Amino acid sequence: MIKNILAITNISFVAIYAIGSGFLVNTGDGFYRSLTRPSWQPPDYVPGIVWPYNFLVLIIAGLMIANTASNLLRFSYTIAFAFSVITALVWAHSLFIQHNLILAAISLAVSALLTVPMVAIAFQTDWKIGLALIPYLLWLIFAASLSVGYKVLN
Repeated sequence: MIKNILAITNISFVAIYAIGSGFLVNTGDGFYRSLTRPSWQPPDYVPGIVWPYNFLVLIIAGLMIANTASNLLRFSYTIAFAFSVITALVWAHSLFIQHNLILAAISLAVSALLTVPMVAIAFQTDWKIGLALIPYLLWLIFAASLSVGYKVLN
């Protein structure tokens, strides 16, 4: 029973993450477009390629960990994922709604840090899913560096 609850919870977190980001992130607004971009900012189409992969892997990882990991690892993963999603959404709100570049940078850095135990737990559960989560972690680190870059340049 707990496996099913945690599996549904993890899928729900991905849905909240995807839908929340969709509502909050607006790269076409005047504020965002007025910012000086870091030199390592990728083209606008890159997130559209990266995020479907990330969301799919997060769903698969959440299901696998909920169904095969120990209770301690299941709960630890789910808690880290919940806080990672919260801080990622705080980043989006801070940047695109509040225009608070400092809070945005801090939030995304914390989200990346919270992803480290998620990846470690994934590796303990199944090395393949741990390996599949590495691009997600690297993307968050890269995005956090961009967020810091925006703050430094603006």
